[in-house]
Amino acid sequence: MEDNHLEGMIPSTFKNFQRIQKLRLEGNRLFGDIPAFIGDLTQLYFLRLDRNILEGSIPPNIGNCQKLQYLDFSQNNLRGSIPLDIFSISSLTNLLDLSRNKLSGSLPKEVGMLKNIDWLDVSENHLCGEIPGTIGECISLEYLRLQGNSFNGTIPSSFASLKGLQYLDISRNQLYGPIPDVLQNISSLEHLNVSFNMLEGEVPTNGVFRNATQVAMIGNYKLCGGISQLHLPPCSVKRWKHTKNHFPRLIAVIVGVVSFLFILSVIIAIYWVRKRNQNPSFDSPAIHQLDKVSYHDLHQGTDGFSDRNLIGLGSFGSVYRGNLVSEDNVVAVKVLNLQKKGAHKNFIVECNALKTIRHRNLVQVLTCCSSTDYKGQEFKALVFDYMKNGSLEQWLHPEILNAEPPTTLDLGKRFNIIFDVASALHYLHQECEQLVIHCDLKPSNVLLDDDMVAHVSDFGIARLVSSIGGTSHINTSTIGIKGTVGYAPPEYGMGSEVSICGDMYSFGILMLEILTGRRPTDEVFQDGQNLHNFVATSFPDNIKEILDPHLVTRDVEVAIENGNHTNLIPRVEESLVSLFRIGLICSMESPKERMNIMDVTKELNTIRKAFLAGFCTPCN
Repeated sequence: MEDNHLEGMIPSTFKNFQRIQKLRLEGNRLFGDIPAFIGDLTQLYFLRLDRNILEGSIPPNIGNCQKLQYLDFSQNNLRGSIPLDIFSISSLTNLLDLSRNKLSGSLPKEVGMLKNIDWLDVSENHLCGEIPGTIGECISLEYLRLQGNSFNGTIPSSFASLKGLQYLDISRNQLYGPIPDVLQNISSLEHLNVSFNMLEGEVPTNGVFRNATQVAMIGNYKLCGGISQLHLPPCSVKRWKHTKNHFPRLIAVIVGVVSFLFILSVIIAIYWVRKRNQNPSFDSPAIHQLDKVSYHDLHQGTDGFSDRNLIGLGSFGSVYRGNLVSEDNVVAVKVLNLQKKGAHKNFIVECNALKTIRHRNLVQVLTCCSSTDYKGQEFKALVFDYMKNGSLEQWLHPEILNAEPPTTLDLGKRFNIIFDVASALHYLHQECEQLVIHCDLKPSNVLLDDDMVAHVSDFGIARLVSSIGGTSHINTSTIGIKGTVGYAPPEYGMGSEVSICGDMYSFGILMLEILTGRRPTDEVFQDGQNLHNFVATSFPDNIKEILDPHLVTRDVEVAIENGNHTNLIPRVEESLVSLFRIGLICSMESPKERMNIMDVTKELNTIRKAFLAGFCTPCN
């Protein structure tokens, strides 16, 4: 009865077909659970329920069907884990296809019991954990498809035991480490896809790797070597092979380097002691490193810090639009919310440090004010460049603006903003003379100039505020300001020190918010649900369901309205999937599993080229 327009649930009367051997119901509109009585049809050797809208879990008693040779449950809405009983069906020789569902959990090590299976497909699910090495015991495998899951760990070397393997796809996972050399020894392998993982190291050159048309490995930016047609960068010089022979030389080098560093540190210490004795104190009038403005100037330029000039509120203070004669332009004035008094010296030092930080995607600190207000209370403020187009928060959630027509961002602008924010983080984490941890990355701290170029603000403010309280460093669990709820990583809530990994979590959540239009604090996220999980359950097959409806351009919108995200312009679809993947990895709960900013910017550069190509290439 396959490929009809049958609807409804599988009738319970089917349980009476005790002698049925072959059942084909694929390609219909059947819904509901797979009935448990399927396990009672013990004479079945061929069962296809694929391409329906079945849901629920796979009934464990399917293991009673010990004559099954062909089992296909693909392209449904099945959830839960894969029951171990399914791997006890030793008769499965032709096919086991569970692909394009919503199955979760790991791929059990019991998969190795399917020693005679030809075709195994669990692709496009939500499976995680490591690929079990026991899969190498499936010695009859010819087609193995594991792509589009969240498998991590390394590629098992046991794949080399699959001597008849012809097709292997493990793309779009979270695999890392090198490509095992033993894969080049599988003489039957004709197609290998390892794209969009986190693989690194040298690519083999024999076997399937000799033909660039038979392998796909884009999206792994730490791979090197291989044949020239793959256009990978050359590998660095390999380590000494005979370490034992070089051990005495290695010891000598280490001793020399340590001695040099010790002498250098002594010289530097003497230099700074002498310089400090020669320099005037911070309290002296000779401090001209930063042109300061008075409280009177700021009060006058903001009309007494009036509400009509208030353009933002945050955990660190209030921001006002103002006009300063000394700057001869419109500026933004951040009045800090002081919890403690004092530390004038540290405030000046930190302000000077902030002023030296310059990047096209950072809001420039122009000057500062450290004074008292008209009531005699301590007053500290920073003056920044004014951004005409406001914050990203206002553009993502236009309901907070009283603007006509409503302000929205198309896909191209959102991608540029993601790229701009990543560039700013790369500068703060990798290029500054002193590492700067943002601590509070969120849409309200991303400002847009006249050309819609994104500028990150409030960088280094956590260190600045801690200096006012007399704390010299922010890398301590005692600092109270550790970001905003929803954007701060979970480890901060457990007392962990602030870190660049924490910034990467905030960046991941920011990416997901830009793409979905949903705040991480949205009221729909209850009972343990969050923005990361919301995206993960629809990734990568159903991204059309989670895209911000205001996001897409006209061409992409028409494609989505056709009813399936596979109708998207291919390159644009691939770009969207890649962006969501980066956002998901960066917002992983464990800091160790998150991407670093260097890898993020490399991937974004590649995605950007594909994205622009997808929109610029005319469609026929």
